[in-house]
Order: sequence, then C-alpha cells, then structure tokens
Amino acid sequence: METFVLAGGCFWCLDAVYRTLEGVSDVVSGYTGGRTPNPSYEAVCTGATGHAEAVAVTFDPDVIPREIILDVFFTLHDPRQLNRQGNDVGTQYRSAMYYADHEQKQLFEAAAARAAEIWDGTIVTEIAPLGEYFDAEEYHQDFFAKNPNQGYCMAVAVPKVNKVRKGYAQYIKAA
Repeated sequence: METFVLAGGCFWCLDAVYRTLEGVSDVVSGYTGGRTPNPSYEAVCTGATGHAEAVAVTFDPDVIPREIILDVFFTLHDPRQLNRQGNDVGTQYRSAMYYADHEQKQLFEAAAARAAEIWDGTIVTEIAPLGEYFDAEEYHQDFFAKNPNQGYCMAVAVPKVNKVRKGYAQYIKAA
C-alpha cells in the first residue's frame, strides 16, 4: 500500500472522487502544509494557519497505477488556479502535492509535466515535502457519502465525480 497526500480545492471533492476508485483502501481528509499544530477547520478557513485542505489517499499500486491516481488528481481540479478552486478562494484551497520521499517527488513532477501538456496555461501546483498531516474533524470524513444532497456536493462534487467516472471507467469500483 502507498499513500499520496494531495490538495486541490475543497477536500470533500477529492474524497468523493478517490473513494470511487478500485484499489483505493482509504481516504482521510485533513490539513497539511501549514505552521499551526493540530488546526481546526475554522482556523484553516481563515488562511492564517498556512494549511491546505488535503486528502491522504491510500491505495494498492498493484491494482491502480500510481500514475492513474495522479492523473485523476489533475482531472478533478484546475491546477492553473492559484489559491482557489472555482468559488472556493484562499490559500487553503491551493493545488498542491506533498511528497513523502524522493520517489514520490519524481512521480509528482512527472504527473505535473503530463498535466501541463493537457491544460492550457501555467500549472501552479505546489510540489512540496510532506510535513505533519492533521486529520480533519470527523464530520469531514466521507462527507459526500454522508451528505449526497447537500448543495455544495450537488453543485461541485457530483460533476467532478462524474467527470472521473467517465474518463477512468475501468478503475471505478463496482456498485
């Protein structure tokens, strides 16, 4: 098993998408890349802690290739938007990849290079060493599954889930 820590806007969307993929055994929403120990959601939302909303995606690379996990990341958010995703604005919504070792750094750089060939414009995704990762509050975990009719989920998460399902159909878990 391997874990990638990725940030691309609101963690609810990343969580919703990655949970649909074969080989993904766990997705934990949380905060990383900041300077405040054990921050709360409310503190992260101020932008003052420096943290990004992120997900720790644990998967089996023998079932789903590392490159697919990363290509999905660049499919489900716009890596050209600095410190925002759509109407979610602030440094906590930045596009970022946090590597645990040199091998992950190389994989992340290669994925960003692939994304740059697809997206029109400059990729602003930060690639940085993984610092301490703090799990988000329980109500953020698996938020989409617990709140499928919530307005944000319907307007923002559902289109992202559908886009990934269409583009990566062979990796979607059977219902």
